[in-house]
Amino acid sequence: MKLVVDNQIPFIRGILEPFALISYLPGAAIRKENLTDADGLIIRTRTKCTRELLQGTPVQIIATATIGYDHIDTEWCEATGIQWTNAPGCNSGSVAQYVAAALAAITNEKQLDLKDKTLGIIGVGHVGSKVEHLAKALGMNVLLNDPPRARSESLPGFADLDTLLKHSDIVTLHVPLNRTGPDKTLHLVDYQFLNKLKPNAILINTARGEVIEEQAVLDWIAGNNGRVSEAIPESNHGTLIIDTWPDEPHINPELLAKAWIGTPHIAGYSLDGKLNATILAATAMAKHFGFTLDRLPSIDQPSPVSGLGLASSVYDHILETYDILADDRRLRESPELFENLRNNYPPRREFQAWEIDSFPSGEIGHMLQALGFGPTT
Repeated sequence: MKLVVDNQIPFIRGILEPFALISYLPGAAIRKENLTDADGLIIRTRTKCTRELLQGTPVQIIATATIGYDHIDTEWCEATGIQWTNAPGCNSGSVAQYVAAALAAITNEKQLDLKDKTLGIIGVGHVGSKVEHLAKALGMNVLLNDPPRARSESLPGFADLDTLLKHSDIVTLHVPLNRTGPDKTLHLVDYQFLNKLKPNAILINTARGEVIEEQAVLDWIAGNNGRVSEAIPESNHGTLIIDTWPDEPHINPELLAKAWIGTPHIAGYSLDGKLNATILAATAMAKHFGFTLDRLPSIDQPSPVSGLGLASSVYDHILETYDILADDRRLRESPELFENLRNNYPPRREFQAWEIDSFPSGEIGHMLQALGFGPTT
């Protein structure tokens, strides 16, 4: 049995070797000629699993170590009997940590008191639900929009999109990329969407790059060198925090220049999230081919310990776990290295991996516990 595996998937080397011949290749470089004797594929988003790539190969199963799967032609795979799996929820904690770090940076640099602000969450799946939890832990008001869930669950608590945009100070996107259908999200963020936002609103995109309509967002961002778009009134400009971009890895330098924070598609790149995805992909292969893994991938590192004092704010603790502005600086210094910055991303651990040496009591302690932090053991 032979498996072709993206060589940037972490923790996987040595896990499947007892059961299969493994060929490790750069994800974007996987071609049909690499699959002539391959029984399975383990990939990330950079491998486009289309009919052109797969037709005529013996591939039986594709496991993508990602939440999203729009890089797989699932309809064609299902019609031809190729099984596919993704890793739902694998990096939801990592993306929530990214949003928390963005909120912490906003609080520190813009002197914004989050406790009287409303966060609008569009897409309330694995990630959106964790973002809802952290926002409430930080004392924010929350509005939720998820039409598929609202239709299927008949539960109170979901707002329509217009209501959410009208009342939210900060809007964060956690939707899949749906190109067609009643829940289409391709170019969801267009001129109409942006004109419904509150003046000076903040928009966070960690979903998919194509969810935003690039020119509309450029016209909406504050500080557009005096150019006023007729489609976006001057009074309605806002602030963009962006991790997922149209046309990755060849991102628009103008969009990067105008974004308040820009990062190279790494919101879900914590070690913990990567580990979860690798475990799901490896176990999917084992289940499909009928073998039992000798061991699961693991992180061989001690828990990081916070050395911040008792007087530190919740936001200081959040930014100690993840310095989002450092990722922003790295991308601005070398935007042409977008893919390299992703592939060589420094280790980051999620809240639950951290211990706090001097654990605060009172409100700050309760907030930190709600986020997942724990005292040293």
